[in-house]
Amino acid sequence: MGWLAKRRLRTGPTAALPAKPDPEELLRIVRLADPDARMDGGDIVATDVRVCAPVEAEADLTGGELEKTWAVRVTGEGPLPLDFFDRYLAEGLAFRLKGLAVCRGEVSDPADDVESGPAVILPVRPTAEELAPLLQPDEEDEFTFTAGDVKAVLVSQKGRPPAVQELLPFATELTAIELRGDEPVKLGALALELSEALNGLVVDRWRFRVDAAEDLVPPA
Repeated sequence: MGWLAKRRLRTGPTAALPAKPDPEELLRIVRLADPDARMDGGDIVATDVRVCAPVEAEADLTGGELEKTWAVRVTGEGPLPLDFFDRYLAEGLAFRLKGLAVCRGEVSDPADDVESGPAVILPVRPTAEELAPLLQPDEEDEFTFTAGDVKAVLVSQKGRPPAVQELLPFATELTAIELRGDEPVKLGALALELSEALNGLVVDRWRFRVDAAEDLVPPA
């Protein structure tokens, strides 16, 4: 069964986990990425994707990185998922459940990705005056701001992450404030402050909703 499971897993991004996740906990985490996610038998159905029930897989799925491996495969329901939602979902699950991500035969540890930080998604593009209490403008770039050693960039949000769908009835074009820095908890605290002040929502690099600054730190 392990060989067959491993063969099937090659058809979609996979979260390779060191322990079998509880179904209710798995659903709770998926709902951070898509609040409308629901159980369908042993699987979870979310936007454009199916999160397959965990199966035990052979250790070489991760090149032997995990002594024991439970694999959660993410497959598209119909057309290819938009905006890499399937891959982000697998990586976000792996991050929160102390696992690894497997995509197109490549194994990665999402906890090692320090290049991307959280983003604050807003229904309306803020003015420099509205940002002033928390961010200072960069003299060389009108779309870049700073807060000490934290860099913030104001950009048009590409796509519509399911995690922020509650903003969509009030917005025609979402805006993102992307934060960069070396301290995840510090970035998270600032993102939550900006979200509170500007009526937005905070998401992490995989577009999972963030409700506490500690959500940006890998679990112990």
